[in-house]
Amino acid sequence: MKLLYTIWCGFWLIIIFLILFPTMFICLQRRQWKPYAHWLNRLWGKLFFPLAGIRIEIEYRYKPSTDKAYVFCANHFSYLDIAVMGVILDNYFAFVGKHGVKNIPLFGYMFRHLHIQVNRENSQSRVSSLNKAIKTLSQNRSVVIYPEGGIKTKQPPKMHYPWMDGAFRMAIHQQVPVVPITLLTNYKILPDKNPIRLHRYPMRAIVHEPLLTIGLSSQDVSLLRDKCYQVIDEELKKHHLLKN
Repeated sequence: MKLLYTIWCGFWLIIIFLILFPTMFICLQRRQWKPYAHWLNRLWGKLFFPLAGIRIEIEYRYKPSTDKAYVFCANHFSYLDIAVMGVILDNYFAFVGKHGVKNIPLFGYMFRHLHIQVNRENSQSRVSSLNKAIKTLSQNRSVVIYPEGGIKTKQPPKMHYPWMDGAFRMAIHQQVPVVPITLLTNYKILPDKNPIRLHRYPMRAIVHEPLLTIGLSSQDVSLLRDKCYQVIDEELKKHHLLKN
């Protein structure tokens, strides 16, 4: 049954994207049209989850303003984490994601033209992606980043540590708030292991109060990073204890 459910979900994930892609492709051809491509990306997720029978449960302890820029930071245990962000957030944002995504047919084209790629093994690529993210924030567009630097933990819901500094450097540089997001159940819906199998759990997430950066300097990067980590870690531990 899990295999059949996975095939069902994969079918709708691909079909919806293929239906939306021609319009998305047109919207990616001009900078001023890219927000519409982003909206289509969000629509992709909003259509997929109901068809997959996955209930969305989001607790907004803070509702981000759509006319302000933020750095959104979340834990990263599952590839589903990328798809859900467009459902969780109404903001126009850019992901900072690994450069290998560009090799995925069609999806890679969209990602390359709409988001920020980084090769975390290459120092020049890391610097370039940081500069692009800072430029993105300066244009009043938010950035979504997973500070663990990929799906690295082997024991979710325990996060990989230490986190990378980039998200917090860009937030302090632009003096924009950092908004922690706890993704509670994605690793249960789509675990990072073979064979790939989807499971029917509600997608639960918490959008936390922002961590302000006004008045902070580069010397405060570690403090801000650890504070964000603590907010998410405490919620993951609390949720895990409640379930056990």
